[in-house]
Amino acid sequence: MPPPRVLLSSAASAALPPAVFSCGASVLSATVSVFASPSSWIESGALDQCHQVAALPGMRHVAGMPDLHPGKGAPIGAAMTSSVLYPFLVGSDIGCGIAVFPIRLKRPVPEKLAARFPDLDVPDHSFFDEADVPAGWTDSLGTVGRGNHFAELARVGTVFDAEHAARLGLSAGDLVLIVHSGSRGLGERILRAHTEAHGAGPAADPQAYLAAHDDAVRWGSLNRRVMAARVADALGAAAEPPIVDECHNSVEVRDGLYLHRKGAARGDGRDVLVAGTRGTPSFLVAAHAGAEAGFSVAHGAGRKMSRADALRRGKVKHTVEELRRTAVGSVVVCGDRQLLFEEAPGAYKRIEQVIGDLVTHGLATRVVSTVPLVTYKTAGVPPIASRRRSGRGPQSLATTP
Repeated sequence: MPPPRVLLSSAASAALPPAVFSCGASVLSATVSVFASPSSWIESGALDQCHQVAALPGMRHVAGMPDLHPGKGAPIGAAMTSSVLYPFLVGSDIGCGIAVFPIRLKRPVPEKLAARFPDLDVPDHSFFDEADVPAGWTDSLGTVGRGNHFAELARVGTVFDAEHAARLGLSAGDLVLIVHSGSRGLGERILRAHTEAHGAGPAADPQAYLAAHDDAVRWGSLNRRVMAARVADALGAAAEPPIVDECHNSVEVRDGLYLHRKGAARGDGRDVLVAGTRGTPSFLVAAHAGAEAGFSVAHGAGRKMSRADALRRGKVKHTVEELRRTAVGSVVVCGDRQLLFEEAPGAYKRIEQVIGDLVTHGLATRVVSTVPLVTYKTAGVPPIASRRRSGRGPQSLATTP
């Protein structure tokens, strides 16, 4: 059988023939394509994980996005197609994704608005109807979680495609809420039930896993809507439905095969918000990726440093107060000092490079950029109380599609 083929272009491949790199293996049939330019930061460990996944029984193709980086046992920023369903390739945060909500505020001042953000570490059950919660999992609903999750008030910056932006109701200067979070324990429970019996092996009952998976995907979408309603209410604005809501940890059945996505968003005619960092723009793109890319696009900038490295290096370069005010003038709400360093903008790849790679490889086109005003990571110190205004009924907007 031929070795896996890698459409690569990391710095390590600069001396190789353009676009094609053979890893030298002789027993694998799965192909591996990485959509990144020669100047992109692609770690060898992430490539190794792509080839390890390519060696799994039933695997057909692994597509790495330009934000590709190593994960726990499987690459993050990849779409993996197989005749066998592997729950560990989706991971524990099933349904994690990014939604974009329009919001209308007068004269937004970041410092003042940051002080009004609700405590998204603590659930507020008044923002959803428990009867409508997928799987009946009400624990942590409406909370953001840790890691790279966030809720962000941002302003539309550059408009690259005015016609497409107009269809989404966006123009330069408009405000949006960007919410990145997932299934907050539900997905972890689903994966644990599988791994306790089967480890990293295939799903013994694919249909049962898919049913539980779909609940977690719906839960993640509801979670983002509830958080957006909470933030809008606290800032004195009306909650509105999302104009974009795409998850990036999922699996779908496509053409009789299982298409796993880990840190990759659906790219087949979708609008996707590709997140930068709390100190850089993000980009809303129109995605049009084909089969070679696993019908997927990048979901964000992708980590360049491990959390341990970011913490160690960050403490040398920055103070806590420096990290609470970014280079673009935005304010970061985060009472967890360690998380501030772990999630520093410098710990991530350049979002402009990631977007450029998507465009160069024909996977997406830019629609607008968004620039952070306030990024919420976890409650400040002391926690900011959740605010409700009387007469508001946000539950109607906090429902799944």
